[in-house]
Amino acid sequence: MIRAYIFRMRPTVGQQGLLTAMLRDHCTLYNAALQERRDAYRHASKTTVRYGQQSAQLKDIRAFDVEGQGRWSFSSQQATLRRLDKAFAAFFRRVKAGDKPGYPRFRSRTRFDTVDFPKDGDGCRWDANPHDPVTRVRLQGVGHVKVHRHRPVVGKVKTISVKRECRRWYLVLTAEQDLPKPLPETGSAVGIDMGISHFLADSGGGFVANPRHGARAASRLQAAQQALSRCKRGSERRRKAVEAVARVHRKVRRRRLDHAHKTALNLVRANDFIAFENLKIRNMTRTPAAKPDPDRPGGFLPNGAAAKAGLNRAIADAGWGVFLTILTAKAESAGREMIAVDPRNTSLKCPACEHTAPENRLTRDEFSCVSCGHRAHADTVGALNVLRAGLARRDANPA
Repeated sequence: MIRAYIFRMRPTVGQQGLLTAMLRDHCTLYNAALQERRDAYRHASKTTVRYGQQSAQLKDIRAFDVEGQGRWSFSSQQATLRRLDKAFAAFFRRVKAGDKPGYPRFRSRTRFDTVDFPKDGDGCRWDANPHDPVTRVRLQGVGHVKVHRHRPVVGKVKTISVKRECRRWYLVLTAEQDLPKPLPETGSAVGIDMGISHFLADSGGGFVANPRHGARAASRLQAAQQALSRCKRGSERRRKAVEAVARVHRKVRRRRLDHAHKTALNLVRANDFIAFENLKIRNMTRTPAAKPDPDRPGGFLPNGAAAKAGLNRAIADAGWGVFLTILTAKAESAGREMIAVDPRNTSLKCPACEHTAPENRLTRDEFSCVSCGHRAHADTVGALNVLRAGLARRDANPA
């Protein structure tokens, strides 16, 4: 299996300048390759330039040291060209599927924050001596940079990436390792129902509170963004204001990840089988379509966009997608079984008599079956139905 590690880098002032120059030159390479593809398609009888052709040009670019490209790793520059090739492949895939195309765009130097090294030892070297308290990574053109290795890296390092977040630098490693030993069996199974009032409810009647990290930081974020809007573009004061906004976002993101990891770990340790709803989060957060007013040309009827925007914001703040991704990864590592089920009618179906009707759900939290009178919390009912559907699907499709 492949596992990723993220470590904080501690570059010197001179190394920070070299790292910034490396990102700048890779951004220049990305934009030049994109410009070449655009020009070839527009002015050369719709000619398509592919990755292989652009990669072959790197030798001449490095030989003549065009814009200082010769000092950086050849493999990392190839990885940048592959990133552009993947962007075009995704563009053509969306066009073929009839989705919004999203043509690849030029990158600003302030928004190009990652350089990839496809192989350890090719332009980079992870130097982790278990007997040396100081860990370093060697990067071509930069030198040996100190890394805060807060935990050991297990397995063989495959790829290395350098990432910038505001003024911080991070090293992202992927290591190939054997499957870990499964956790001891508990004989327990659980179904979970994701929500807004509660982060999740389980089939045993338990609840995990929704921390609402984004809502709690909304006032600080608003103040930081207002201060940013008053700054002159290109000024030092604006740069500091941008960093202040980035710090608030980083804090919210790290808190959300911490909550997701801890919640997922508790579920994996306590249960052998976990059933969850196969939610289409992108569809759930889609903006409602406009309703033209037939009586007023050019006018529109109310479509509930304001209320839907609040719901979309709450769903994004909860971070369901991130949590389910983390839960799936932890369950796989622990040897647990997970099954996604259809979420339709899970909160409207009575777990006692299986009567399904919209009238069963009186309010957001209250469930009362109109057929048998069974009463319970609506989210608990949904989690119980998710568990039953997951068990039925597992029994119908044995491994």
